[in-house]
Amino acid sequence: MTQNTPPASRICPACDGFASVAVTIGGRDLRGHLRTITAHCPACHGTVTIRRVQEGAGA
Repeated sequence: MTQNTPPASRICPACDGFASVAVTIGGRDLRGHLRTITAHCPACHGTVTIRRVQEGAGA
């Protein structure tokens, strides 16, 4: 018996599903850990999915 698969979620076209990344800023701290910052996709704000807003809908 076949299973119904849910429709694919809308993946953000700007980040293609990689909404958050860790970027090394160089060097290490006193404990030896890499210093990093987290950057989020400006289009989806790190949520990976996009939602369509209907025209004329009041926000």
